[in-house]
Amino acid sequence: MFKLKEKFLLGVATASTQIEGGRVNSNWNDFCGRKMTNDGSDVARANMHYEKVEEDTKLLKKMGIQTYRMSLEWARIEPEKGKFDMEALDHYKAELSLLQKAGIKPLISLYHFSHPMWFENSGGFTKKENVEVFLNYVEICIRELSSLCSDYVTINEPNVYAVQSFFLGLWPPEKKSIAKTLKVMNVLIAAHCKAYDLIHAIRKEKGFTDTRVSFAHHMQAFHPKDQNKKADHKAAKRISKLFQDGIMEACFKGEFSFPFKNLLNIKKKNYVDFIAVNYYSRQAVRGFSYKAFENTPKNDLGWDIYPLGLIECAQKCYNCLPLPIVISENGTCDNNDQFRCRYIYEHLKLISESPLPFEAYYHWCFIDNFEWKEGESARFGLVHCNYETQERTIKKSGNFYSEMIKKRAVDKSMMEKYVEPCKYNVK
Repeated sequence: MFKLKEKFLLGVATASTQIEGGRVNSNWNDFCGRKMTNDGSDVARANMHYEKVEEDTKLLKKMGIQTYRMSLEWARIEPEKGKFDMEALDHYKAELSLLQKAGIKPLISLYHFSHPMWFENSGGFTKKENVEVFLNYVEICIRELSSLCSDYVTINEPNVYAVQSFFLGLWPPEKKSIAKTLKVMNVLIAAHCKAYDLIHAIRKEKGFTDTRVSFAHHMQAFHPKDQNKKADHKAAKRISKLFQDGIMEACFKGEFSFPFKNLLNIKKKNYVDFIAVNYYSRQAVRGFSYKAFENTPKNDLGWDIYPLGLIECAQKCYNCLPLPIVISENGTCDNNDQFRCRYIYEHLKLISESPLPFEAYYHWCFIDNFEWKEGESARFGLVHCNYETQERTIKKSGNFYSEMIKKRAVDKSMMEKYVEPCKYNVK
């Protein structure tokens, strides 16, 4: 049992591509058009949120959600290079107004893995020259939407995008190149730092003094496979440096160390106003490879469930730059909602007991959605979606979350009703 910290906000997160539906000529529409998802599902369906935005906002309000992280669909806003669709921007204005009326604080992500095919065909984030193209998109969005939102995430998980798309080759454009992976990471670092300055400049020009900008940093708890082997300890540090620590230092403070390069003369200064951590799992590291530990709790995708890793990762970020912390994503694939309540409870209990300055927690996800390469087969939501009928049903875990928001705590009756019946899969 625990009580939430004073002023600590409980929210949910989504990404436009994963919930909106529709054909918008993005890299993910193209990927699905080539039948590349594991289950054959198509991002053009998802949750049809673009049409159901009013219904979904009412559901968010009904659940008591205090803050909502959403993203903008670049391919809708700029369907052709340099040509911006004002109807799409008006749609997002209307969505932000609905959230405002519902008393829900928005956090906007400007880039969440999805971009127009014309950008992909021009080389996307493999070219430093394309940072300017991204900044043109950012400028239009901020000029049009900034009166309705003060908090922004520039880029979601630059490390994950680079690794999945250019090292493992699982996501579009399905490349396998260490050199391109590092180049994309470096270009995304530059894009974040430049976007940070741009967002502040535009909102300052408009007279706003409450601007807060960060990037959503995906972190994993990289542990040595064998605590007694020095080689495993060194390997864990090496993997962590390459995957997350080097990007953190560059995006937080403009400090670059090998193999990360300063492509656009980024000055040394702070480029985040708050720390945003996406945390899901732990990895056992040996050599240059890592995988889940054996005989530990796992979710339905086989990810190691290790709540303490959230605190470890947040502490590492805070040690790098001591700022307020939000958990911008945390959740689990639990297709039958059997252990999600326990997962949420264990992570939020640690947050509530930590001396670190946590401000908010965004559960991933609000609703079951299109989970990238996994398609519709991996369910992360507090709300169940019947993809055939698009009917929404709040799950047991969703009711647990709502009750926690209402009570600002988890009490004995909630433990008995929601948490204690939950059992993890140990594999």
